[in-house]
Amino acid sequence: MVTNCGSSKRIFFRITGQVQGVGFRPFVYRLARELNLTGWVLNGSWGVTIEVQACQVALEEFSCRLLTELPPLAEIDSCQQGDAEVVPDEQCFEIRPSQGGEIVDVQVTVDTATCPDCVGEMQDPSDPRYKYPFINCTNCGPRYSIISAVPYDRPNTTMADFDMCPLCKGQYTDPADRRFHAQPVACPQCGPHVWLVDSNGMPVECSDAITTAAETLQAGKILAIKGLGGFHLACRADDEHVVARLRRRKLRDAKPFALMVADLAQARSLCEISEDARKLLVGAIRPIVICPARENVPLAEAVAQGMNTLGIMLPYTPLHHLLFACGLGPLVMTSGNYSDQPIIKDNDSAVEYLGKIADALLLHDRRIYRRLDDSVVQIHYDGSPGILRRARGYAPQPVRLGDAVETSASVLAVGAELKSAVCLLQGGRAVLGEHIGDLKDARTYRHFVETIEHLEKLFEFDAECIAADLHPQYLSSEYARKRASGQLTGGRKTKLVHVQHHHAHVAACLAEHGRRDAVIGLVCDGVGYGDDGAVWGCEFFKADLASYERLGHLRYIPLVGGDAAARQTYRPAVAALYEAFGDDCL
Repeated sequence: MVTNCGSSKRIFFRITGQVQGVGFRPFVYRLARELNLTGWVLNGSWGVTIEVQACQVALEEFSCRLLTELPPLAEIDSCQQGDAEVVPDEQCFEIRPSQGGEIVDVQVTVDTATCPDCVGEMQDPSDPRYKYPFINCTNCGPRYSIISAVPYDRPNTTMADFDMCPLCKGQYTDPADRRFHAQPVACPQCGPHVWLVDSNGMPVECSDAITTAAETLQAGKILAIKGLGGFHLACRADDEHVVARLRRRKLRDAKPFALMVADLAQARSLCEISEDARKLLVGAIRPIVICPARENVPLAEAVAQGMNTLGIMLPYTPLHHLLFACGLGPLVMTSGNYSDQPIIKDNDSAVEYLGKIADALLLHDRRIYRRLDDSVVQIHYDGSPGILRRARGYAPQPVRLGDAVETSASVLAVGAELKSAVCLLQGGRAVLGEHIGDLKDARTYRHFVETIEHLEKLFEFDAECIAADLHPQYLSSEYARKRASGQLTGGRKTKLVHVQHHHAHVAACLAEHGRRDAVIGLVCDGVGYGDDGAVWGCEFFKADLASYERLGHLRYIPLVGGDAAARQTYRPAVAALYEAFGDDCL
């Protein structure tokens, strides 16, 4: 504690980055109280603002420790500091109510895995949250999936549905507690709860829904589980019959299934786990990590037929931990939907749609505001993570482009039609939304439109330009044309820019690595509408961020079925064989 050391001075801090929903204000509060500072801290739509008052020595120590003793999930992108007017007779330091206002640079915190402290409490019979499937604190739990607006405060989340009991309220308001201002704080007395229903939505009578759900899985049944960003479909991964049945019901022919395993030891029994993969598997995000499979593992062949890799993840919610505590082995854990449709997030829809796939459903009553699939990551040769599907844990984290991209305009990029995602570009920062899916399904297209509306509202974003794929028939391009013409905005028109699909890939790589110079780019992609009206598929470019020259490509062949060939890859294979060998290939 710093004692009185001279005349008072007052300074302010304006901080941006990942500083909301990560225990940053409680950290500031405790630090200020420890150093005998007065003043306040508050959340705003721009980030966090702090004013502190004390002697010069105390203020210098506060400034240093503010940047070096951050909470585990906090990240500071910018910190403006300056003098403020001294407030006479100020007696204490306080956390003020959050404010709205013009957005400058706020990050919406991503959903994170259950922290070790919460796991320990959940396993302690003497703890009031023993075996509670919604335990969380300022260092873990739901964030983006439950938030409807910034700043990240309980009234702006789906946890507004639950009034805190005296225990939770006391911890929420106690600066010394790990749950001080933890917005999703809850316990069995006041928070969400789980229950089990059959495929028709009728309650299953049981004393413990999670234990009965685990027994259902062990018996070779398919279970739909409401999780963090939507439903999973789960079954035993070592049972050939149930995995085949899940494929048949989900209409998923051959694409590999992801697995969830109880712990790192179980993961290592199935895969070769590098140190970089291990860090991802046990870290705060816990994506699906693609790892080399071991030979002769005790898994159903239908999990990942013909593959020498497996996509595995560890439990990341308290509910997952409690299920595996019942002694389960590896589980298929795939998104709760029919193939090519958006993940289901609501209970009624789950019974209606997933009841035709699952034998039982494990439901809960914490609403999911944003549906989020699991992210998929593959380790590069240099040990760095390559994000193949950006969703839970990564969205909507911004990508800092630095000096690579010079634009003062606010740009909405709507992407292509398959594996859809959207992006907001403003001030050298690209906010990438979650993986959406294939837009030709009507529900997925609605999800696409809702995602744009949600991100624009969340970041108070007003697009001055829309970037769309060059393909004239993509639904994303059609949306861009309608919006640019004013059809979707009450007549207000917006500049529209069309981008060639493969040039976009090269430009994205350049921007990601902070490069602006011209490079030779090789793009081996499925399809991309070309400047000449043909469908391109494998290109050599000389390109920079703004332009490209097509240096070479594979020769053109008839594309049987047009765009259908992008989904059904046997079509271009047959066309290539016929082009090369004529009738002899038949």
